[in-house]
Amino acid sequence: MKRTLQIIRAALALSIVATAAPANAAQFIVMSSTTSTEQSGLFAHLLPLFTRDTAIEVRVVAQGTGQALATARRGDADIVFVHDRVAEEKFVAEGHGLERREVMYNDFVVVGPRNDPAKIAGLRDVGRALAAIAKARAVFVSRGDKSGTHAAELRFWDQSQAGVPAADASWYRQTGSGMGPTLNVASGLDGYTLTDRGTWIGFRNRGTLAVLVEGDPKLFNQYGVIVVNPKRHPAVKAEAAQRFADWIVSPSGQSAIAAYRLGGEQLFFPNAAAR
Repeated sequence: MKRTLQIIRAALALSIVATAAPANAAQFIVMSSTTSTEQSGLFAHLLPLFTRDTAIEVRVVAQGTGQALATARRGDADIVFVHDRVAEEKFVAEGHGLERREVMYNDFVVVGPRNDPAKIAGLRDVGRALAAIAKARAVFVSRGDKSGTHAAELRFWDQSQAGVPAADASWYRQTGSGMGPTLNVASGLDGYTLTDRGTWIGFRNRGTLAVLVEGDPKLFNQYGVIVVNPKRHPAVKAEAAQRFADWIVSPSGQSAIAAYRLGGEQLFFPNAAAR
């Protein structure tokens, strides 16, 4: 599909959440990425460093992973930086993206009210925790937005004894929005939710919420970067996008990821494969 520049410019005017450029930057790329990388503050830390090194500005459209990949499928992004390996590999297999490269990881955690009506605190099995929430019919707030976090949540429900909750279950609420707004709803309802740790660390409106379930290997959360295929989408700025992909997995980019902390806590852990 031919790139619609007027549409993407309008979208960027409303939804660009991170820019990293001096006023005289001569070139920019559009990156579709996740709300977790934006809301955690990671891009505000990383992108000025990339621009300093390359004079390339990065304009970020922050969406759930599913929406971010859909944006790239339309040719309305030059690069994607997301966290749903199955969806990423499908995107490449369909010919929309070039090589998928692993960049960094953190983990998911289940947060909920400290009074913990489902009695899940301390469990190290996310499936058992979700089954207990369903049995107690305790409020669970889902992103419901086809993001990487939502996809992971649905996998965990499927692995639990409870199965995926019915959409009309009175205790299962779907926000259709990003991680920050979903945490706000969970805080307001004293409900449970699944969140990436990076967004949780940066979240301030916690109310009674606390981390109750962590440490299950299934909660591992990998991020990858993919340059959009210019043969499928000729307007893609593949060369500049490739420079970002190369930089983020380079020692400079990896060190910058490791250096980002909030309150002394490291949010993301670089793990790009050496070449």
